[in-house]
Amino acid sequence: MKKHLGESLKIKYRAAEPRGYLMLLALVFGAIFLTVLGALSGFVLSQNRLETATMGQSKGLGIAEAGLEYYRWHLAHFPTDIQNGTGQPGPYSLPYNDPEGGQTGTISLSITGNTACNKLTSVDIKSKGTPLDNPASFATIDARYALPTVAGYSYIVNDSVWAGADRTILGPYHSNGGIRMDGTANSPVTSSLSSWSCTSSFGCSPTQTEPGVFGAGPNQTLWSYPSPQIDFTAIAANFSTLKSTAQSSGLYFARISSGSSGNNANKGYHLIFNSNGTVTVKKVTKETNVPSLPVDNQTIQTTQPDYTLINTETTLGTYTVSTSCGLIFVEDNTWIEGTVPSQITVVAANVVTAGVTPNVMLPDNITYSNASGISGLTVISANDILITPDSPQTMTLNGIFIAQGGAFGRNYYGSSGCPNSYEPRTMLTIHGTTVSNKRTGTKWFGGCGSGDAGYQTRVDAFDRGLSTNAPPFTPTVSTTYQFVDWRQE
Repeated sequence: MKKHLGESLKIKYRAAEPRGYLMLLALVFGAIFLTVLGALSGFVLSQNRLETATMGQSKGLGIAEAGLEYYRWHLAHFPTDIQNGTGQPGPYSLPYNDPEGGQTGTISLSITGNTACNKLTSVDIKSKGTPLDNPASFATIDARYALPTVAGYSYIVNDSVWAGADRTILGPYHSNGGIRMDGTANSPVTSSLSSWSCTSSFGCSPTQTEPGVFGAGPNQTLWSYPSPQIDFTAIAANFSTLKSTAQSSGLYFARISSGSSGNNANKGYHLIFNSNGTVTVKKVTKETNVPSLPVDNQTIQTTQPDYTLINTETTLGTYTVSTSCGLIFVEDNTWIEGTVPSQITVVAANVVTAGVTPNVMLPDNITYSNASGISGLTVISANDILITPDSPQTMTLNGIFIAQGGAFGRNYYGSSGCPNSYEPRTMLTIHGTTVSNKRTGTKWFGGCGSGDAGYQTRVDAFDRGLSTNAPPFTPTVSTTYQFVDWRQE
């Protein structure tokens, strides 16, 4: 009987075992279900909060953009008013109204005017947009409102031009003439002509009619023609006004040259910029005539006088360059080099002697002591801007170089045979903008017999910093103010 009772109990115990497993399984799967449900609920809630925040930020951004557009309208009607018509400093709070639902947000504007030589050059606008239904989801935009300048381009040429295969061009490249583009351009290349006559000086023999832009360069989808002209008359500097401003607020140096030709007519000033905010000025009393072929007319086969090489000079003094009006007006030929400390514009022009158009010479590197946009150089010449025969083998030029009436480039110094002490050169890098009324050139194909004269490799890159914050009196390419810089905080 005991045996049978034990076996009976054992059977009952074993029969009850599966019920415990089921309970355990139910608890485990219930916990998993609750965990998944909780995670899913949390995900849905977080996505909902994210969508609400995103919608709020989108509203805030739209309201902030409306603030920019409002002040652009205001400046169009009141170009010099940076106080929103209140006569008081900001920030200025404005309601943002939905035409159908009343006020939906608030705009807060902070306005800062940038001046040079007591002239408003640009306006910085900070616009904060805040939705009423979600004040935590505000957005802030910083923008600069100004006239676009030539600094937005790598090159602007008022004549036909040939960019060789060694060229690397970063930034818009424009010619009012035709363009043979054998170099590598990574930005728009535009010509104002639908077609033009390519002659032997552009590598075409015999002369042939070509499209506005043609050549062997890559990225041809960036080429465009005909495009609107850039008016060189409109971007020309008013030398009389600049002279008066320099005399009252900047630095001015009178003409020391005399006559119309020869050594005495080619004297001038040598400006050496220093990183400490000064410029050392020397009088150039004698130049060495190095016979050359001029850069702007490569069909001339006879050498011309070239007085770009300094022979003797005397120190005039070291001057502090004003940070509020970095304008230097030289009424004579001007040599420029050194480390530019701030925003500076150098003008070489003569408004006294009829028929006298000074040149600018670049004998050595030009660099910046501060970041681009803080340091910056604009050079405006009434005639040519020329790299001298004794320029460095590897040369770097930072700045905006404007040959208003002449050409930018380097003359040919191999007429008596080369290699020589002036030919050839190795590499030229221009970080900024070149503007030339006549044809440019810094390399002469076949100028050294089996090789080329001038700089063998050339890199041109426009300066993003100067495109939004150019030195004073840099020529503009439009009469319409635009947002030249825009960023969201």
